[in-house]
Amino acid sequence: MQKVDKQDNTVARPAAPLSRAEILSRYRHFREISRRHHSAVLKFLAKDTVISQARRIGLAQGKTLVLDSMDDLNLVFDLLIHTGPKDRSRAIDRYARAARLAPETDEALVLEAMRRARFSIISSVHRHAVAGLIVKDLFRGCECWLVDEGLESSLPDQAVLATRIFTPDGFAMTAGVLVPLDIELIEDAIAYMPQLRRKGQEEAINDRRFAEAIYRAAVVSGVMEQVAYQDTIAEAG
Repeated sequence: MQKVDKQDNTVARPAAPLSRAEILSRYRHFREISRRHHSAVLKFLAKDTVISQARRIGLAQGKTLVLDSMDDLNLVFDLLIHTGPKDRSRAIDRYARAARLAPETDEALVLEAMRRARFSIISSVHRHAVAGLIVKDLFRGCECWLVDEGLESSLPDQAVLATRIFTPDGFAMTAGVLVPLDIELIEDAIAYMPQLRRKGQEEAINDRRFAEAIYRAAVVSGVMEQVAYQDTIAEAG
């Protein structure tokens, strides 16, 4: 296993550069593992919790889900899997304890990367020379190499997205949520959660309420109707 930099959640790149075919093969392998983890962790979500979170971002009325597409549930699942109140564990951490994966396996590597996933607002800078994209994290002020076949083929340069990124290898991957953004939608989100105005940019982006505010603003604006997932994440059964 390659050495992980705990500070920035990146993995040192191999000494010999990989070909496009090799990179995409690793990406697809890790993507399939992440799909299985995502499907399994959904079993750790209670139905009432899903409905409650859906109400908070405008996807439920009372106890009834109100969805334009089943893909909208990815916003709810993202918040419930990767975030939680200070006094409660996250679903992905409960799943990791129960899974008891053998160390040094790709399954364990991907799960640990998913546990360290970070909500990010990114801008596409340019295509990577081999595969994927170079994107800039606008709130943290850093760039990273993102491999995503759907985004590589469809995302215009300078386009801005909210997503959650995890890094199982020398490249990053999205955790399943993609929200097209513009400055107006970001301002709407901050208006919904004015406490964020008192925080610095990096502190704000790390606050679980920021992702919730962005998702709510996206739902209210109707912007999610523009999103077509080419790598559909498994839904709750």
